[in-house]
Amino acid sequence: MTKTTPGNFFEDFRLGQTITHATPRTVTRGDVALYNALFGARFAVQSSDAFAQRIGYPRSPVDDLLVFHIVFGKTVADISLNAVANLGYADCRFLLAVYPGDTLTATSEVIGLRENSNRKTGVVYVRSSGFRQDGMKVLDYVRWVMVRKRDEAAAAPDNHVPALPKAVDADGIGGASPVIMLRGYDHALSGSPHRFGDYLVGERIDHVDGITVEEAEHQMATRLYQNTARVHFNNYAQSKDRFGRRLIYGGHVISLARALSFNGLGNAFQIAAINGGRHVAPLFAGCTVFAWSEVTAKAELSGRSDVGALRLRTVATKDQPCTEFPLRAGDADDPAVILDLDYWVLMPR
Repeated sequence: MTKTTPGNFFEDFRLGQTITHATPRTVTRGDVALYNALFGARFAVQSSDAFAQRIGYPRSPVDDLLVFHIVFGKTVADISLNAVANLGYADCRFLLAVYPGDTLTATSEVIGLRENSNRKTGVVYVRSSGFRQDGMKVLDYVRWVMVRKRDEAAAAPDNHVPALPKAVDADGIGGASPVIMLRGYDHALSGSPHRFGDYLVGERIDHVDGITVEEAEHQMATRLYQNTARVHFNNYAQSKDRFGRRLIYGGHVISLARALSFNGLGNAFQIAAINGGRHVAPLFAGCTVFAWSEVTAKAELSGRSDVGALRLRTVATKDQPCTEFPLRAGDADDPAVILDLDYWVLMPR
């Protein structure tokens, strides 16, 4: 009788199954410092206690995406240890701010299953939630992931693909941000003079800069989240797989794109929700990531005159600057595109 586990395969999942994930994780200032060292995000609210306190926070909150990655990392051992690829996200809401010293736990519910025609893999849909030590939910999101089968001949559960919203309603976002004291918001210190009213629907922004990904960096980042997916670490196994090398965690690309977006969106101080996202193509070490964004909608938030919400579509590319805003090549994705992310950010008015 073995005491180790190979992780769940597709045929192990059942619709409605609820999983409590190990291990509770107390977020520390060290985690925040390492995350900043790996991605270089410069948003003032997450960088400075003094800045955050001047606009109404008790102190600087943990970066929204660090919270997302830590909660995501909890789910990997049970959901995607045997994954081929993480495919997409929907209905992601950041509900409460997280601060250093808070402890995060996670649970997931299986809300959909679909066996692929090759019978070697299937797609698992889960709704995962992250909780603070007091039981309050801080994050909620849906993702779907392609998972290997243990036995190709094994009977698969009945197919069920869940109906998911195309976007998070803007009326339900912003709860993770206190009311912002605009008199304390210093644009010289935030790095951008542009507020909510300065952006137009349809406006496109080339974020200009590029970041080359190193092998050690993406593995260190993924370990930071206690994400144990083998495709990111086991070069012995991956060298025999179709790509012949380790894949970079898709969330790494999201964090790089967010960090790059500071140049042009410096006052987009919080990610309030992720409407949807696709990892269009894999990324490998040695490639350089660029990004551009389009403002696809603007929303005034009910009962709030301090901030507005911008709906952004951020596209990341590999080894392709974004001066021409690459996205499609005929009926297909541009071969340089690796991420297509649709999300809401808060910005002072």
